[in-house]
Amino acid sequence: MTISTLFLDIGGVLLTNGWDRKARRLAAETFGLDYEEMNERHHLTFDTYEVGKLTLDEYLDRIVFYEERSFTMDTFRTFMFDQSRALPDMIELVTRLKARHGLKIAAVSNEGRELNEYRIRTYKLGRCIDFFISSSFIHYRKPDADIFRIALDIAQVAPEEVFYIDDRPMFVDVARNQGIQGMVHTTYEQTRDKLASVGLT
Repeated sequence: MTISTLFLDIGGVLLTNGWDRKARRLAAETFGLDYEEMNERHHLTFDTYEVGKLTLDEYLDRIVFYEERSFTMDTFRTFMFDQSRALPDMIELVTRLKARHGLKIAAVSNEGRELNEYRIRTYKLGRCIDFFISSSFIHYRKPDADIFRIALDIAQVAPEEVFYIDDRPMFVDVARNQGIQGMVHTTYEQTRDKLASVGLT
């Protein structure tokens, strides 16, 4: 079947990862926090935030503001948001392919609501993405296969019509088990060439 739809992760594909290990370590250094303690608290509660069962403030209360700090939550939240960067070559590639081939584009991503909405708005991702199947919106997160089933239902396409791009091999494998072909994104050039090989030149 001809590819009619792209499913894309956001972090690591269109933008840098929003709140990854590197960003958390930098936060610990910047704000004088115990990284190991913060990171342990993060792992205990972040999944709950990503599936939309906690607000960002509630998440930060658990990992940072469980004791008095010399800085405010607003300052820390701004720091979190500021770690995001666009990957302009990939955004341009997706935008160009969408226009040329009339593709549907869906973001299938794990992100907490506030961070996700900030990134969508700041980088104007709605210009190239039609649907945002975000974990905090639908209350499922990768690697749960249901997130891909929901994405297929919303896009109203067969798995064989979809090509999926993610920077995490496990998630590509889970999508493949649903009949969705895909690839692990590492570089713009590799992804561009792979898409060309499935007819998206």
